Amino acid sequence: MSSGNSWLARQRKSDLVELAHAVGIKDYESMRKTDLELAIDEHLGDHAARYQLDPRFQDYFKSRARAGGSPVKKEILGGTDLKVSRRRAPKPVDEIVAAEDEEESPAPLPTQAVEAVEAASTALARTPSRALELASRIQLPATPADVAQAVDRGTVAVRERVASLYQDSGITEATQTTREWLSTVHSVVSAIALFELYKLRQEVLPDRYAFTIPAVGLLHTPDYPVHLPDMFALVTAAFWGPALTWAVTSVVLPGLGGYFFNLGAAHQGSGGGGRRGQREEYAVDPLMFSIVKALVTYVVYAQGVTFGGLVNPDSVARINSALYSGWRGCWSARRCRA
Repeated sequence: MSSGNSWLARQRKSDLVELAHAVGIKDYESMRKTDLELAIDEHLGDHAARYQLDPRFQDYFKSRARAGGSPVKKEILGGTDLKVSRRRAPKPVDEIVAAEDEEESPAPLPTQAVEAVEAASTALARTPSRALELASRIQLPATPADVAQAVDRGTVAVRERVASLYQDSGITEATQTTREWLSTVHSVVSAIALFELYKLRQEVLPDRYAFTIPAVGLLHTPDYPVHLPDMFALVTAAFWGPALTWAVTSVVLPGLGGYFFNLGAAHQGSGGGGRRGQREEYAVDPLMFSIVKALVTYVVYAQGVTFGGLVNPDSVARINSALYSGWRGCWSARRCRA
């Protein structure tokens, strides 16, 4: 003799005893396992509305719904009456269940209607279209080929983005413009003059302590003393003597010599029409500028010529000590340019 519910049939007798005690079946201690299955099945079927939300009986009602099958759906939709056949429990169990129904559930729902609704919902959920819809939503894992293609697409996108940012930044145009501006004789002459002026500034306008940047414990940095040029030296003769001497010997006299002895202008004036434009014309000839500056540097800083006392020897000595390699460095640079 077997139970009408497969889930109850799979339970042990001790589990069935606990279920019988939980639902309130009396005299269950003397019942056999099959009698307990039938009694519990009968009681749960008659009180489905009460126990169908209880977590302990979820598997029981699912088993009943699966046992109903798709014919339940057709019968409900067609409006026909459902007939559920089930085994009857022994007489003592029927009397106990009837007495409990009268006391606790004065108006229970019909068992056939509950089973029909549950079976219909289960049948609707198990239709093929529903299964296909759920399968289409499942994301399958990517294959190695898909991963490689995604990485390639990401690499190409990053490379194109970097190239676009580089072009939009204008670095290429700025580099070409800087190169064209520095690739001239005037740029070379100006760079040498600025280097001499930087070294001379340290001599005639020395740095003095101004303040200290305190240490930052978070960055682990020590105290940093800040030195700034001593601007008060601008009102002293110690500044203007060397500064004016360098300006006259390195800028004024070479500039006058390059302006008046302008070989480019002479070439443009005397050359024929076929040779015009072969050499760029400068307002100050850089070649003559370098030659005159080299001669003046050698005469003043090496030979000590003062031009009748116009040049102060102390200023010359300070300039020689400030410039890199003294007058030899300046003279060598002028010779190389010439």
